[in-house]
Amino acid sequence: MTRRRAAVLLVFAKEDSQSNGFCWACEKANFRCSTARTPESALECFMEKHHDLVIIDHRHSRHFDAEALCRSIRAVNSSENTVIVAVVKRPDREEASVMPLINAGFNRRYVENANMMACYNELLQLEHGEVRAQFKLRAGNAIFTALEQSQEAIEITSEDQVIQYVNPAYESVMGYQRGELIGKEIKEVPKSEKNKPDLLETINSCIRKGKEWQGIYYAKKKNGESIQQNVKITPVIGQGGKIRHYVSINWPLNDNNKIDKSTERVQAESQTDIQSSKHKDRRKGSLDVRSTTSRGSDGSSQRRHSSMARIHSMTIEAPITKVINIINAAQESSPMPVAEALDRVLEILRTTELYSPQLGTKDEDPHTNDLVGGLMTDGLRRLSGNEYILSTKQAHHIPSHLATPLSLNDIPPRIAATMENEDSWDFDIVNLEAATMKRPLTYLGMKIFSRFGVCEFLNCPEATMRSWLQVIEANYHSSNSYHNSSHAADVLHATAYFLCKERVKQSLDPIDEVAALIAATVHDVDHPGRTNSFLCNAGSELAILYNDTAVLESHHAALAFQITTRDDKCNIFKNMERNEYRTLRQAIIDMVLATEMTKHFEHVNKFVNSINKPLAALEENGGNGDEESVKSVLTSPENRILVKRMLIKCADISNPCRPLELCIEWAGRISEEYFAQTDEEKRQGLPVVMPVFDRNTCSIPKSQISFIDYFITDMFDAWDAFADLPNLMQHLDNNFKYWKGLDDRKLHSLRPPPE
Repeated sequence: MTRRRAAVLLVFAKEDSQSNGFCWACEKANFRCSTARTPESALECFMEKHHDLVIIDHRHSRHFDAEALCRSIRAVNSSENTVIVAVVKRPDREEASVMPLINAGFNRRYVENANMMACYNELLQLEHGEVRAQFKLRAGNAIFTALEQSQEAIEITSEDQVIQYVNPAYESVMGYQRGELIGKEIKEVPKSEKNKPDLLETINSCIRKGKEWQGIYYAKKKNGESIQQNVKITPVIGQGGKIRHYVSINWPLNDNNKIDKSTERVQAESQTDIQSSKHKDRRKGSLDVRSTTSRGSDGSSQRRHSSMARIHSMTIEAPITKVINIINAAQESSPMPVAEALDRVLEILRTTELYSPQLGTKDEDPHTNDLVGGLMTDGLRRLSGNEYILSTKQAHHIPSHLATPLSLNDIPPRIAATMENEDSWDFDIVNLEAATMKRPLTYLGMKIFSRFGVCEFLNCPEATMRSWLQVIEANYHSSNSYHNSSHAADVLHATAYFLCKERVKQSLDPIDEVAALIAATVHDVDHPGRTNSFLCNAGSELAILYNDTAVLESHHAALAFQITTRDDKCNIFKNMERNEYRTLRQAIIDMVLATEMTKHFEHVNKFVNSINKPLAALEENGGNGDEESVKSVLTSPENRILVKRMLIKCADISNPCRPLELCIEWAGRISEEYFAQTDEEKRQGLPVVMPVFDRNTCSIPKSQISFIDYFITDMFDAWDAFADLPNLMQHLDNNFKYWKGLDDRKLHSLRPPPE
């Protein structure tokens, strides 16, 4: 779960380049931003929204007194965790003291600089520094509330074992008032004589090594009575990697609430785990506490707690189970609003579609709704008498007019000229399509595969590679307006472009690069020009063969290997060593399957969480980050898989990031393919998967805006943050504005009417 967006209040008497710079920076950083022009409206706005960050213009005293406004905001209770920044004039001569600002309640100052990136960088530093620290302090208040409500007796001491905190349950059990204990050393508090002589020494020896200790201990109450307790003491590691606090959780044992044998065994095992693992989940251990303390006295409750203890001690445990267990434990000692919020969290976590965003009502945006329905589901699976048959038994061969392989040197000059700039992002694939008479994949494939040394890696002759490219291209349907070999060539071009980016090169090995180029080439082979939902609804042979799951993607991958391995003349894998072939095959299959849209958000979120965020954290901590740490993030086997999936996904749907003319061309083609599907669904009486793609009523600009908003923006933001692609992001911005301009004029077409 992600933390909420920071809320920012900008207080500027009038709009200028400085206020505009911060407005832009807030938008880029995805912060919620409010603007106020007067101290009165600023105070009113703050009391309503309780912003995390307030930026006040301190440059012009004639408009308002910035320091007086800051003091007024600080007088509001909720401002305790708010960061307030003063924008000051650039000093003419000598530097002025910041003490007046600090005394007024400002946290820091910003010397005026209207440069947008300077404003953006300032916001990022504030957010990752002061604002985040205040979030933690605010969370600290919630934690102390939980401690105060906890039914277990809790004591916190410093590293020198001076008592710093005890909760009400501790006061109640031990008979002391908080004021009698805080500030005292533990050794000053009377001890029970019932403990073994060396027990204290054993406990101290364990916890000073940074290990948890758990066991039975006799404590002496204020009235002199000894009470037997189950105690867990956890060292808390703080600044400098040293122990800074000890947290002791105590719950009494008495005749009515004995710990059962199975729980004792679980706790003994837990203790062994603690001794042997540095990174034990502290909170998981606390789950065993629940097994020993029954809030009721009935036997069923005891049995339930005992069973839970056994479940929590299981060694085979999925990560999601661990998360749910931790939340369950936190719930038991949380205030009601927190417990209710955690209930909702658990409800979400127990669904299977953790990465699929939930759309609002259908009325909100039918274009987005239909796109998601068409691309991210497997149809309605309605039985129909009109079955759409896509035969899987048809012969896939090289047509006779393609049987003679071309040589790289034999490429006609006109075609060679169109491919001169194939290493540029602005390469025109449509020109190549025309020059090659709709056979761009073979020619572009030969050039790109030669540039990357694919034949050398596979140890295969160039003639075999040419034959393979020709047979793969022959199995794309030239009758499809979009999913034809020109789309495959376009995706191959984008893949090759991404593979040349520095970060991508640092992450991937040669075998990954070869896998990516082959996967791009075959990723839509034999595509029928219909979506998975259509095939499932029509009961096609492919849908039945692949159980309505990733139907087309499974078919593309399987057919590619069938075509390749059935004939030695085009078997590019023939000379590979067995294990290397299996590794390559697995990587190709994984990348082709990643192009299926039902897992779009899962792939993007995993990439962001496993790669982008760790890299950003490393860069924040030390410039470009520790080289070894960066390398370990980039090259771990799991992350290389995520990079390859993200790479082919971005290549597959990169049309909105192409130059405008190419973007318009591809938008027209995909729309025509969807129109044809809707026509056929109506003819055959099948469910209409994407009703907005009706050629008589569809607004192409609206469909493109929805596609960019829902699928493209976040994914390419993440990919750009990794691979550094400013030219793509500029095209995306231009293209979005183009479609928005058409839509604002209520136009449904690809282009505006001629003047």
